Amino acid sequence: MNLVDRFIKYVQIDTQSDEATGTSPSTTKQHNLAKLLTRELKEIGAEEIYYDKEYCYIYATLPASEGYENAPVIGFIAHMDTAPSMSGTNIKPRIVEKYDGTDILLNKLQNIVLRVSEFPELSNYIGQDLVVTDGTTLLGADDKAGIAEIMTLSEYLMRNPDYKHGKIRISFTPDEEIGCGPDHFDVELFGADYAYTVDGGALGELEFENFNAAGAKVTIHGCNVHPGSAKNKMKNSILIAQEFHGLLPVEENPMYTEMYEGFYHLDNIEGTVEETKLDYIIRDHDMMKFLQKKELFKQIGEFLNKKYGSGTIEIDMGDSYYNMRKMIEPHMYLIDFAKEAMIESGIEPIITPIRGGTDGARLSYMGLPCPNLCTGGENFHGKYEYISIQSMEKTVELLIKLVSKFV
Repeated sequence: MNLVDRFIKYVQIDTQSDEATGTSPSTTKQHNLAKLLTRELKEIGAEEIYYDKEYCYIYATLPASEGYENAPVIGFIAHMDTAPSMSGTNIKPRIVEKYDGTDILLNKLQNIVLRVSEFPELSNYIGQDLVVTDGTTLLGADDKAGIAEIMTLSEYLMRNPDYKHGKIRISFTPDEEIGCGPDHFDVELFGADYAYTVDGGALGELEFENFNAAGAKVTIHGCNVHPGSAKNKMKNSILIAQEFHGLLPVEENPMYTEMYEGFYHLDNIEGTVEETKLDYIIRDHDMMKFLQKKELFKQIGEFLNKKYGSGTIEIDMGDSYYNMRKMIEPHMYLIDFAKEAMIESGIEPIITPIRGGTDGARLSYMGLPCPNLCTGGENFHGKYEYISIQSMEKTVELLIKLVSKFV
């Protein structure tokens, strides 16, 4: 099966995760893709295949070439779930052949258009073949492109035994999009010395640093009284929520930040006069600034509790993951090897900080140094997501060249 056919098949399987369930995996439908991938790994001849039927992890081995059994064991990891932020049900991928540089009509009935004026990166793909959505769902290139690329690498190596490489370990994980991918990942069972997640964006992206991350749920308790007799009695939790958010630095909003700049992001709000709930994510690459952001968050809660009464504001805040740079820096040859493989593949390396997270961040702190490689996709997590077929093919070439660096 070729790369594109794999990708098209995978994205049509709904694997959307859901942080509200509290289960692992968060949605049972992720098992549907896991079962398919397990069968395909068997078909291509992979060894030591283990499908964790409880927690929905897949592990497999591509055996070392003869004479290279003592080479370092390298791993490649991609996640099966798609983001909760937009529907992953009934995805209808379509290939735009030889893209001509103009706006792409995704959905005529709903007049949904992928516009060059809004997404100027499209101009980088003129003449290439793009896989797009119908404008009603995300595409799922994050990270089914990574899965398809790893599977294509696996089949290539199994069919070309003369291509020299050490033992390679493969894993596909659930729930990365809700920050739970490594929760039940068995580093010891995986058995790799080093690994790469194939979970990045545009061709050439190479990442070994990411945000320090926390999540915060703010509950504001009000007091609802008939507005006709509310003077000195009503406490409107919606207005207090507005006040809470208004005390955060306006410029530290993801709409106004880039590169290493951190932010507070209000991801969801639900409320009535009686009670309002705010869901935030807090991010910063710099640990000191990260700690300062969390402290300011707490101080705002304390200030409003003094103003409106103890217990008005409740904050439930917890860390999600940390910047993996500290764990990768002792192993910078992982980055050097990836850069060399990119250059040999005709890809310009783009070393950039991840303005988000990846399974590799937590795995690096679990003892598995794990930087992140590109997949070739753009506009993840939304209806305007797309990916270049040529970028995917180049990523497979990159992976093939990369494994030879460790022998």
